[in-house]
Amino acid sequence: MRVHVVSDVHGRSDALRRAGDGADALICLGDLLLFIDYADHSQGIFPGLFGAEQARRLVELRSTGEFEAARALSAELWAQLDGDPRQHVEAAVRRQYAELFAAMPVPSYLTYGNVDLPRLWAEHVRPGQHVLDGQRIELDGWTFGFVGGGLRTAYRTPNELDDDVFAAKVAAVGDVDVLCAHIPPAVPELLYDTAARRMERGSEELLRLIRESKPRYVLFGHVHQPLQSRIRIGGTECINVGHFRASGLPYVLQWP
Repeated sequence: MRVHVVSDVHGRSDALRRAGDGADALICLGDLLLFIDYADHSQGIFPGLFGAEQARRLVELRSTGEFEAARALSAELWAQLDGDPRQHVEAAVRRQYAELFAAMPVPSYLTYGNVDLPRLWAEHVRPGQHVLDGQRIELDGWTFGFVGGGLRTAYRTPNELDDDVFAAKVAAVGDVDVLCAHIPPAVPELLYDTAARRMERGSEELLRLIRESKPRYVLFGHVHQPLQSRIRIGGTECINVGHFRASGLPYVLQWP
């Protein structure tokens, strides 16, 4: 059995079309949408509405930790749009999702990222694309568990969850061979982004489950340029599958 795993797609529909080539199935760990590209300020929903210069200003404020100023800038720009700003955002989101789900190969097994809008996925999921969150599946004798979304941060991305909500999904997954999540377990080496020079937030509940149930693998994304992309906790391999928007390449998991 050969499974390809991607995370942090962020609009790369071109590479997503090829991500399942040679695999029996594709797993996607979320963050399909691209709101703003920190490397190319002309790409994403935000610059599509307000232009690359405003995107550059927003990125600069966020990168220096000036979150209140960043929110004030965003509020000022949203107020300039005609009608309800949510309509503009959702129209752009729907366009991206339509392209991405059309490009995604089947069979595929997906969970949400912290920048995704879960309530809009049902409009675009095709037959053979299975959305899983706090749920388990079996693939060729191995059990896979899926935990989507992120935890609350100063960035206030769309799909950040309260700790107890996230913990309930981790508990629902229970013992598995492969634990699939968007965010990493709470291990500093896995959370530090070397390019952004900041710590992202990981899950203590995922770490607890790893120590208690000892899955073979834990697969995740979220941190685009981690200090370490792979560590071992006991007998468990914890692997950041990579920033798919940047690489266009899936992580390959093969067994027996």
